[in-house]
Amino acid sequence: MTVQIIEKDGRPEWAVIPYEEYCAMLDALEERADAAAATEALRALREGRDEAVPAAIGRRLLDENPYRVWREYRERTLQEIADAAGISKAYLSQIETGKREPSAAVRRDIAAALAVTPDELE
Repeated sequence: MTVQIIEKDGRPEWAVIPYEEYCAMLDALEERADAAAATEALRALREGRDEAVPAAIGRRLLDENPYRVWREYRERTLQEIADAAGISKAYLSQIETGKREPSAAVRRDIAAALAVTPDELE
């Protein structure tokens, strides 16, 4: 690596490097960050802090109501999730069809019943 050091008052102030070397350094840092993120993701899976979700479920979450997708993925009935969340089956059905928006507290309770985060239901 070619480096030019610029001093101020006898102390190094700036390091100047060729642009291509700067770009290579950025790429290396990004690859290192990506590798660390992948390692952490695998650790979270091994430790049970995260789960692998099938690609088909991920695709459904892009287009369909996430409450319904997660409930069906967990193989739970409307009544089971409603009971666990402390709401009526009719209210949950209205949430799943988009006719009603739950409060933050209800979203949190449904998320807990579905073993997801509230953000995963937005």
